[in-house]
Amino acid sequence: MKTDYYIDYISKEEAETILKKHHYLSVKKISKDFKSGVNFGLFYGGIPINDGMYFGGELVGVCIFTGFPVPELSVSMFGLERDDQDGLYELSRLCLIPSHQEREHNITSWFTSRCLKAMKVSHNSRAVLSYSDTGHHKGVIYRACNFKYYGKTKQKSDFFIKEKDGIFTKMSRGETKGIDGEWRKRSLKDRFVIIWDKKLKMKWMEIKRK
Repeated sequence: MKTDYYIDYISKEEAETILKKHHYLSVKKISKDFKSGVNFGLFYGGIPINDGMYFGGELVGVCIFTGFPVPELSVSMFGLERDDQDGLYELSRLCLIPSHQEREHNITSWFTSRCLKAMKVSHNSRAVLSYSDTGHHKGVIYRACNFKYYGKTKQKSDFFIKEKDGIFTKMSRGETKGIDGEWRKRSLKDRFVIIWDKKLKMKWMEIKRK
């Protein structure tokens, strides 16, 4: 029952315990690290204290919101100035321990929808963008949480550095000349956006999905 779960803010270190074990970017060694932002944790168990507060419990899920990765996004999406980023967030990480997803129906959408509500109310969020990697999932959760679909990203490539142990890790930025590694095409990503600020006028074309 979802009464066994509660949501609270967590640190980057706490989020890391879930993401390193269960998020596909970490498991497949696509990304070594992640950006911390507004970090929510889903806890199972715990002792209710008062006024909706809990103590203890097992951390079983993570939902992280960060600022837009590049200022050009606000220009592309809404025609805003590059320095007008206030209230614009990306849902950059969402991960639950699989056993809880299997035994508790709709727990992921339940968790995500409540994190979104907190962002809107407590963090004055105007809009949230999220990407669904077509190579790993279909964005069902975002549709369930009332995001609108705005098509796929353009084809891009990333440079992967070959480490001493033979494992390739993605290079975030910088000069690649002379570095042992290889370029790899990114899998295409579906773009989902939820907009609360009615003053924002989306420039991307919404696509209706069956």
